[in-house]
Amino acid sequence: MIPLWVWTWLTIASEVCALVVIVALLRRPREPRGMLAWILILLLVPVLGLILFATLSEPRRKWHRVRRHRSRRRLQASMDHRSERLAMEHTYDAEDAKRTLRPLVKLTERLGAYPPTHGNQTVIYQDAERTFAAIRDAIASAHSHVHLEYYILQPDETGAMIRDLLIAKTREGVECRLLLDFLGCWRLSNRFLAPLKEAGGLVAWSLPMVPLRGRWRVNFRNHRKVAIIDGRTGFTGSQNIGDEYRGRLARFSPWRDTHLKIEGPAVLHLQEVFAHDWFYTTREDLVGEKYFKEPQLVGDHVVQIVPSGPDQREHVLHQLLLAALHSARSSICVITPYFVPDSAMILAFQSAAYRGVRVRLLIPANTDHRVVLWAGRSYYHELCAAGVEIYEHDAVLLHSKVMAIDEDWAMVGSANMDERSFRLNFELTTILYSRALTEDLYQDFESLVAHSRRVEPADPATLPLVESLRLGLARLASPLL
Repeated sequence: MIPLWVWTWLTIASEVCALVVIVALLRRPREPRGMLAWILILLLVPVLGLILFATLSEPRRKWHRVRRHRSRRRLQASMDHRSERLAMEHTYDAEDAKRTLRPLVKLTERLGAYPPTHGNQTVIYQDAERTFAAIRDAIASAHSHVHLEYYILQPDETGAMIRDLLIAKTREGVECRLLLDFLGCWRLSNRFLAPLKEAGGLVAWSLPMVPLRGRWRVNFRNHRKVAIIDGRTGFTGSQNIGDEYRGRLARFSPWRDTHLKIEGPAVLHLQEVFAHDWFYTTREDLVGEKYFKEPQLVGDHVVQIVPSGPDQREHVLHQLLLAALHSARSSICVITPYFVPDSAMILAFQSAAYRGVRVRLLIPANTDHRVVLWAGRSYYHELCAAGVEIYEHDAVLLHSKVMAIDEDWAMVGSANMDERSFRLNFELTTILYSRALTEDLYQDFESLVAHSRRVEPADPATLPLVESLRLGLARLASPLL
């Protein structure tokens, strides 16, 4: 039996460690709600709090940013020449944009996003089977290379279908690279991937948790979903790879995502995102004409690729969303599966509604993360009081991430509207400067709203005790979700 004095000293040591961490938190200012949440956890449950802080907090963000920048500089000299040529021939700059969109284009340029490019052809997919069929057909037609970057690839029938297709293409002489998030693909085994590796396919783990090498943070995840085939065709959006994302599991059926197929100059920017992430993970340099072919003008869509992540000093995605909300003149439509806004986002939604902009949020009531749903619901009353319309959809598990502004332009991507996507995850957003594509997204939004329930939140003071406590606790934890 452990003596009492040992427990006493362990308790004192944990309290001292918690106080040291709290001092470190106060010396490195960040979002106040997040700081307060961590301080409360450290004070109330010091031992568990220290473990959670060691794995989930972001004190090594500067170190991580430096490592990413060093990696990026290694490739940038080679990238710059190709980027300059692309910019001269295909860039759609602020002066080309409509007057109302020029501030947005300038903002993205200053935030370091890739410039918009014209001459693209974009197809929007809302149905998972059509999405997977298009990706499967594109991979099957590959002649040079296939680059896939995903947060989740499940070891099930759908995952095996993609794996076996990559094996077949590798045996045909096509270079196949698969970059997977280490935590997102925790269910994948070496046994599942071994046939692909044995065939010559290359598999790498993004952001692995390896304590002895200093890579043990859970928080920084690669949430991007990208497929590039032969440098000509690209796919991106919110669709992972697995049976559940095709609505084949009873618990998550049916499932709905929004995904894009892009052909044209913008595919080179998707390729560049993959090249940077692959180089950071493997140190293999993919810069060259084989992977960055002369772009072809195949359509009339203007597309912009916006990567974001903790390696950037500015919170690019947060800035972009705030700018979109402030720029709206008539309407804002948002679909997000996880809605946990910060105070700035709440104010932006309220301000838009007070200006007379019709603001509508569509959030799934059928969700795989109940705590996140409760946290989002805790904001409903103050948003609706300002005139924001909130709808909950329970016919499908709605996993799309879409924002459409004034029926002029729209964003589709991998990012949720929460702290994790704003500050911690590596995300990828596509801006569509096309009225035709935006109208398609609007029509889809309207069809979903027609089968959704408009929320009329009760005054928080009138909620039952259990409900109010549940929403309050979820909201308190929202900076950590």
